[in-house]
Amino acid sequence: MVIAVLAVQGAFVEHEQMLERMNIPYVELRKKDDLFQKYDGIILPGGESTVQGKLLKELDMFDILREQILTGMPVMATCAGLILLANKISNDDREYFKSLDVVVKRNAYGRQLGSFSTREEYKGIGEIPMTFIRAPYIEKVGAGVEVLAVENDHIVAVREKNQLGLAFHPELDQDERVHQYFITMVKGKISCL
Repeated sequence: MVIAVLAVQGAFVEHEQMLERMNIPYVELRKKDDLFQKYDGIILPGGESTVQGKLLKELDMFDILREQILTGMPVMATCAGLILLANKISNDDREYFKSLDVVVKRNAYGRQLGSFSTREEYKGIGEIPMTFIRAPYIEKVGAGVEVLAVENDHIVAVREKNQLGLAFHPELDQDERVHQYFITMVKGKISCL
């Protein structure tokens, strides 16, 4: 099993370090040719969603990645990655993959000074640390979307079929359980909705 980490912008190195600690092989997706390697799942990291979306289009990676996700490639998206997957962004007219049936609000917790860490319950895992940095949250979910975690009445983790969307940054904490949850999805051990 190999995990592909989108590495055009954002907090991709921290995801790679987490995968290294877990002894999970990974490849970086930096250019179009990288999308033709063999991999079994994709991580879309946090960062700046507008920059990532722009770069994916400029590098001619956008359509191929979107097609991989829509045809069932497991994907874990954190913070900006969640925004890329969302069907709708409530406070922004931009659209990206539109593959995850949720409405998200960008920078919902405020600017950089609004960043914080907490611990909350994550369905099927238990209480985990959650680090939020200029984070979005999910305002609305479609019928097929399973809510996995809530923080202060805001939805911050969901799953729909092959897609895991997180408003927080599990790669910034030492707890490996969210990444392990994704690896289990990749291995097909978590049934899809």
